[in-house]
Amino acid sequence: MTAYMPKVGTRGLDMMYRTCTVQTNLDFSSEADMVKKLRVSIALQPVATALFANSPFTEGKPNGYLSARSEIWRDTDNARAGMLPWVFEPGMGFERWVDYALDVPMYFVKHGDEYIDVAGQSFRDLLAGKLGAVPGMRATISDWANHLSTIFPEVRLKRYLEMRGADSGALPNLLALPAFWAGILYDEVSLDAAWDLVKTWNADARQSLRDAVPKLALGAVIRGRAVRELAVEVLKFARAGLERRKRLDSASKDETRYLDPLDERVARGGTPAQDLLDKYHGPWRGSVDPIYTDEAY
Repeated sequence: MTAYMPKVGTRGLDMMYRTCTVQTNLDFSSEADMVKKLRVSIALQPVATALFANSPFTEGKPNGYLSARSEIWRDTDNARAGMLPWVFEPGMGFERWVDYALDVPMYFVKHGDEYIDVAGQSFRDLLAGKLGAVPGMRATISDWANHLSTIFPEVRLKRYLEMRGADSGALPNLLALPAFWAGILYDEVSLDAAWDLVKTWNADARQSLRDAVPKLALGAVIRGRAVRELAVEVLKFARAGLERRKRLDSASKDETRYLDPLDERVARGGTPAQDLLDKYHGPWRGSVDPIYTDEAY
């Protein structure tokens, strides 16, 4: 990947060596359920990116973004990343995803402990035993599983749906992320409401939002509505979904409390990145070193 990334984008090495995300994986119960959840989560992934934006520094200095990590993905390897507009087209299902994955260039074949460099070559050729680097070798199920793990869209379909839009952060962020998505996707009422919110957005609108969020976060706009306004609405869906889910701990508290930091964040219109910048320009006196203690968990 280190040798291949600079051939297909300008930011691949930054992605590999200088960014950190936090992901949450969610189940689906059927092909139709997968499609609905995938569409909703792709459309809303920029909202999650805005809520969790937390990468405003590069080389110890402000970089002009609230989520530089998200910006880096815009030119890492667009053959295997992005907002997947075809997911919203008629006929979307498991077979359509397989067709997409088959056309994503490979990175490697792993047999035993050996990684064989096949960067840029075709999985279809491996299926047919015609891959130049390993002539006569045919694909195995483990080859397919490995290949699927090298696809990096905003939401990745495996045996579950992997949300990939959020920056890493302090412990409240890590707890809020699965609560946010579970509240939306694991409750039919909230899922339907989220779909009603996004179903009229076209591919250009979704992509424009995706492009704006790394710099503007909650200030980005789609169809005249700021992400901050959308986040208020989506957080209501998530909270209501968790209330109906009614999973209680030993103190009889439900999961909605994990959303409290997000509600507070939206109410004041700030993000973790903006909080860090305020500290950088204030009590940290132009240094990022205090991050290692202030943000530890």
